Amino acid sequence: MVKTGNNSFAVYKHALFVGLGAFFLAIGIGLGSQGLLKSISSLAIAFALLMLIILIGIIFDIIGTAAAAATEVPFHAKAARKVKGAKQAIALVKNADKVANFCNDVVGDVSASLSGAIGATIVSTLLTGNLENKLVIAGTVMTGFIAGTTVGGKALGKHFALAEANEIIFQVGRILAWLETTIGLKFFSATPKKGRKS
Repeated sequence: MVKTGNNSFAVYKHALFVGLGAFFLAIGIGLGSQGLLKSISSLAIAFALLMLIILIGIIFDIIGTAAAAATEVPFHAKAARKVKGAKQAIALVKNADKVANFCNDVVGDVSASLSGAIGATIVSTLLTGNLENKLVIAGTVMTGFIAGTTVGGKALGKHFALAEANEIIFQVGRILAWLETTIGLKFFSATPKKGRKS
């Protein structure tokens, strides 16, 4: 049953916040990437950067999927023993909708845009002069390569995320705990909403 009232307002508020955040983030990264791409003269560096961006998209897709599939129960005993990362893992599961939205949608869309821009740069670097037909073919092949690598990687990643959801979220929780301790970043509020325990 869909809840209404304050919870419904919070959902719309979060959706609006994330949408606006993604809009400005995409513009900022887009402008920054244009300057970065102009400075890349090596095809090897450009291709390595392309693969890195695709890999980042796949990793965040794994985290988002694992957050949606994980359960709190295994982490409560660890949290009681004060195992570092357990509290953060619980927060990730309790905020699974937000984590999945950020990882799968925001980071996914940004990485897709960046990989497309880098792919276009690689094609234009490879083909110079009056090669319009070859440019169309090469651009199509590059688009297919990016799509195939991304979709195939995410398909494999989702299988892994569903099989090892709790372990993935625990390791991400440990990373968040380290960041909170060393840098002072706070990723979740002290009293996250009630989440799944089954």
